[in-house]
Amino acid sequence: ARAVQGEGGFPEAEITLGTRHELGVSWLVPQLDRLAKKYPTLHTHLYFGSGPDLVLRVRTMEIDCAVTSTRFTDPKIHELRLQREDYVFVGAPSLLAKTPFRKPEHATSHTLLDISAELPLFRYLRDAGVDLRFAGVVRLGTIAAIRARALAGAGVAVLPLYFVTADLQKNALARVLPKTAPAHDYFRLIFRADDPRRVVYEGLAKAFSEEPLK
Repeated sequence: ARAVQGEGGFPEAEITLGTRHELGVSWLVPQLDRLAKKYPTLHTHLYFGSGPDLVLRVRTMEIDCAVTSTRFTDPKIHELRLQREDYVFVGAPSLLAKTPFRKPEHATSHTLLDISAELPLFRYLRDAGVDLRFAGVVRLGTIAAIRARALAGAGVAVLPLYFVTADLQKNALARVLPKTAPAHDYFRLIFRADDPRRVVYEGLAKAFSEEPLK
């Protein structure tokens, strides 16, 4: 019990941390060496999955914890806030030159790219008070696939700002309706409320909160 509570130093622990592929590769994996130096008694494994899948696997004890921005309501799962996640509504300049999108009513001439039928990314624009009607919706499963199709001019999409900052700087993507900012969210470290290793997750959260999203 004293080890779990962190008395006498950070406890020894072996955990499986869930994350979505894009965030894991760009942000979590580069931190593993720093994490090992900071907490040498912590042994970390990774599991890659989608947002709802990560929440489910934490709930069913298949993984110990996960980093996700997926919204959920479950008193049996606790969360520690890590980093703010901002979003942008974007499209390829070539697409926007051919088919303008300067007003909300122009949405009827465009295809929306999103992850699933629930439109979890477009939700951030809707939460900002914008409710658009599109010509169609294409579901692509991951934000990496959405970004690729948006770069190809296949449609418009709401994407995490950190994920497309370089594309915006290179003018490979452009903001749509730039005066309307989508709502923001937060990445969280989630774990079961009955897990006695809270001090471990607090250490993880502290380490992850020190590194900007990329």
